[in-house]
Amino acid sequence: MKQQPEDERFQDSFGRSLRALSEYMGLGVQIAASFVFFVLAGYWADEKLGSSPLLLLAGVFMGMAGMVLVLMKTLRIANRKKKE
Repeated sequence: MKQQPEDERFQDSFGRSLRALSEYMGLGVQIAASFVFFVLAGYWADEKLGSSPLLLLAGVFMGMAGMVLVLMKTLRIANRKKKE
C-alpha cells in the first residue's frame, strides 16, 4: 500500500472538515432565519394591529416550530445517507 505524502493527507482532511463545517453552518443559518422571520413578522403585526404581545408570542412559537421542522428534515436526510 502506497502511503500519501503528508501534504496530501492534510489537504484531504482539511477539505472534509470544511465540507462538514459548511453543512453545520448552513443548518445554523436555516434555524436562525426561520426563527427570526416569524418573530419579526409577529412583532410587525403587533405594531400594526396594536395587539401587543399576542402576535409576537405566536411568532415565537411558529419560529420554534420552524426550527423543529428544519431539524427533522436534516435528520431524515442524514438517516437516509446513513442507510445507503
